Amino acid sequence: MDNFDEEIRNLSTSVLERCRALGWKAGTAESCTGGLIAGALTEIAGSSDVVDRGFVTYSNEAKMQMLGVPAETLAAHGAVSEQTARAMALGALANSEATVTVAVTGVAGPGGGSAEKPVGLVHFAAATPTGIVADHRIFDGDRGAVRHQTVLHALKMMLSRTEAAS
Repeated sequence: MDNFDEEIRNLSTSVLERCRALGWKAGTAESCTGGLIAGALTEIAGSSDVVDRGFVTYSNEAKMQMLGVPAETLAAHGAVSEQTARAMALGALANSEATVTVAVTGVAGPGGGSAEKPVGLVHFAAATPTGIVADHRIFDGDRGAVRHQTVLHALKMMLSRTEAAS
């Protein structure tokens, strides 16, 4: 599966253009996508003036060490939770030069799901210095499809946060 299809390229370009217009930098905090969101943004030529950094925090230890996700949050809610996604997005904001960040954490599959957290469940958060929004989705399909849909939704959330700044 091509993770950087036309829709992802168009959304990435739009995010970069909005950030440029605002003088903003962008950052990502990714678990289940393993860097695909940052990869989608940096696939666009000239993205270096906007993309500050991406954190791939697959393990709980990385979430705590790199993003400052509290151990208590992980213990109480788990890695796949709104609380963890919010902490990841805020941690990316605090540990970078970014003005807008997006965080994703989920169960891409094919295993690892449960009744409470099924395969395909992804939690999202997008943060700016003025606020944070969170969302979650349950995507259908195999691992590649879940990750692809996650990248699309994350880019849409970033774009929405930049448009809200206008």
